[in-house]
Amino acid sequence: MAAQIDSSPCPQPFWLPGGHLQTIHGALAARYHRIAFVRDRVDTPDGDFIDFDWVGPHLFANKTADNVSVEADPRLAATAARRWMQDSDWGSLPSTGETSALVLFHGLEGSSSSHYAQAIAQYFRARGWVVVVAHLRGCSGFANRMARAYYSGDSDDLKFMLETVLARLPNARWHAAGVSLGGNAMLKCFGEHPELSQKLEAAAAISVPLDLVACGTALSDTFLGRRLYGRYFLRTMKRKVLDKMKRFPGSIDILRFTQARTLREFDDIYTAPMHGYKNALDYWTRASSKPWLKELVIPTLVLNARNDPFVPAPSLPDSQDCSDSVLLHQPAEGGHMGFVTGSFPGHLNWLPQRIARYFETRQ
Repeated sequence: MAAQIDSSPCPQPFWLPGGHLQTIHGALAARYHRIAFVRDRVDTPDGDFIDFDWVGPHLFANKTADNVSVEADPRLAATAARRWMQDSDWGSLPSTGETSALVLFHGLEGSSSSHYAQAIAQYFRARGWVVVVAHLRGCSGFANRMARAYYSGDSDDLKFMLETVLARLPNARWHAAGVSLGGNAMLKCFGEHPELSQKLEAAAAISVPLDLVACGTALSDTFLGRRLYGRYFLRTMKRKVLDKMKRFPGSIDILRFTQARTLREFDDIYTAPMHGYKNALDYWTRASSKPWLKELVIPTLVLNARNDPFVPAPSLPDSQDCSDSVLLHQPAEGGHMGFVTGSFPGHLNWLPQRIARYFETRQ
């Protein structure tokens, strides 16, 4: 059997037409409830670290498990976390067969502060779920320890993150959601490690660049891709790599790197060679999750708006590209991680509600 396809709309407001406006307004102006987290840092097997931001019933960002008020840690001032996890905090989080839990993987240059992460975490936390945002290396507000960073196909890191959260609350009913780049890495990981995905109840992948060649080309070769979206991402990505070059001199061609103006050039010079690929095209081809959709055994919602300016509609999968564990939801409107609804200035409630509906009904 092939995947099911859902083409029902995301009810976009009349005052927000087109994928570009829906993407930009969703990121910058739509309303959502803000939430603060408690941070847990875990060392990786290769000597780096991953930061996990947790929230859940009886776990509070402004007080400890024994009800002692705590001041926000100034080191976390630029993040959505207020304090560090203590050993006693783990007892505050329920971990029974009735506990629902969600691990969220953010997108390119995202974090627990991102608008979509805040909206999703607040929605599920308000309904009694445990939620944890797993930060890709270098995205938690702290530089990671190594010359390498994160990339779209990092199945090993995703596997480590999943195993870590599963071990923290082993009896909970775990779900996973991945956004954009984080969703691509999640789907690829699930395809490569079906035994791991079977430990979860269900997954949702939102605005994922399933075909990285098509999406990288759109962000590198179109006018707005180069001048708006690519420039926005490169602003922080280049700064992080230049900082790495001070700590790891000689690891890349710094002169060539400073002249990079597109995501393709960035990936050609840094991402691909640093993470074992020949060049950007090799990286985009081998790291894409689309070929792995047929291998998925976990019930998975794959949600992509057909007017996403990052993800060309012709590159989206059809039912024959996926296993029957997949539901493809491809509304005509929504942009890239926009999905704004309601009267001006709009809100971000539709997306977490859509994810929750799939987790509850598989529809």
